[in-house]
Amino acid sequence: MAVVARMVLSGAALMALATAGPARAETLRDAFVKVYGDNPTLTGARAGQRAIDEGVPIARAAGLPQLNATADYNEFVRQSPNSFTAPERLFSAGPTLSVPIFQGGAVRNRIRAAEARVDAGRADLRTTEANLFVNTVAAYMDVIRDQSIVELNGNNVRVLETNLQASRDRFEVGDLTRTDVAQSEARLAVARSQLQSAQAELDASRETYLRIVGSFPAALEPPPPLPVFPASPDDAVDVAIENNPSIVAAKADSRAAQYDVGAARATRLPTLSAFGTGNYTDYFNTLGGPSSNQFTQHETTATVGLRAAVPIYQGGLPSARVREAQARLSQTLEGVTEVERAVVADTRTAYSRYQAALEVIRSSESAVSANELALEGVRAEQGVGTRNVLDVLNAEQELLNSRVTLVTARRDAYVQGFALLAALGRAEAKDLGLDGGPLYDPAINYRRVRNRLSDWDSDPSPQPVASRTVDVPAISAVTSSEGNETPPVTNPRN
Repeated sequence: MAVVARMVLSGAALMALATAGPARAETLRDAFVKVYGDNPTLTGARAGQRAIDEGVPIARAAGLPQLNATADYNEFVRQSPNSFTAPERLFSAGPTLSVPIFQGGAVRNRIRAAEARVDAGRADLRTTEANLFVNTVAAYMDVIRDQSIVELNGNNVRVLETNLQASRDRFEVGDLTRTDVAQSEARLAVARSQLQSAQAELDASRETYLRIVGSFPAALEPPPPLPVFPASPDDAVDVAIENNPSIVAAKADSRAAQYDVGAARATRLPTLSAFGTGNYTDYFNTLGGPSSNQFTQHETTATVGLRAAVPIYQGGLPSARVREAQARLSQTLEGVTEVERAVVADTRTAYSRYQAALEVIRSSESAVSANELALEGVRAEQGVGTRNVLDVLNAEQELLNSRVTLVTARRDAYVQGFALLAALGRAEAKDLGLDGGPLYDPAINYRRVRNRLSDWDSDPSPQPVASRTVDVPAISAVTSSEGNETPPVTNPRN
């Protein structure tokens, strides 16, 4: 489509999302590979899809021959005195074969409904995968952001410690007042509390990373550039409508509901099946009395035939099932519209937030440059006496705030950009070019089980796939400030 052509999302650009950096550091690709193979949300969703695959052979089984065998052994402990041929014991055994010939289309429609639900499940699995990668990117960028904020606050504490020592020295020689020293002490105490808060936030981000990825983050490389997005929100929406897996799943569910209506209507129609039975009977030489030789003491019989069932009246059950299936179909049709609306809203929102974050980055870069110049000027003016300590402290705080805003904006821009990528249906493993091993293909299991006919077939006993994190030792960035407290000024002089 022409709309799709307007979106520049080349394979090379998508694969660049996971470009590996130096071997000594962990990259976004490394995180993606770990999540793809070890995250319990994804491995559980794959198991759920394998369960959905079994719906097809379950539906098909109703249209296949059924073979049963029965065996009976009877002891006639009390017989009628008027029966001269009744046996004392009896053993009988025989098979029964039933072959469905016509079931009103119920089996065919149920198979098609199951196949449609397999398609819906695969699309849902794609959605789970994309959402998990979005969460991975958010966790990855949160760690980078919080590490930077901790570093910025740590540098700020060190600068304020130097400022406080300088203020004390100047106070001792009478160049500054007690107020100037107190202001420096207060600002340093606030900076230390901000550092503690930043360290706690870094701990929280690391724990979130551990929960999603399965290991604590090492030294994280900056993420690679995002691909080029559509030129406008409307173009992005057009691409999302064509590719978003949530819409694919909703449409597949609607197809399945349509087939369910056909299966419900089939309950009104006649059914026809062929049957065959065989039977072997052994009277253990007791038929006609213990010494009778007039009767055959064992026999074999066989019967074949056709059996037709014509529903005449079922208490309104077929009509209720049809109406129920039609209501479910109506629900899924509305669900398609609901999902489409959500995709449109999510795409436009992500597009807007991404663009806004880019603007915040540009503004914050300008603010950082301006505040660096302002701080340099305020310090110079303080040296000549036209500015006081509080002016310098305020300038330092303004610079810190602008740097934190810049770091946060870079994180937000990348996360929102990747969320937009997911809304466009371009944030799955096949799009990212992961090379941590063969990609999971749900069709392999479907082909494996689709035509299996054995009643005794089963898979190995399930075992957990994802690794646990309970044994991973905690890592904390929070450091105690005990011993680093700033003592108050004694014997102050104004």
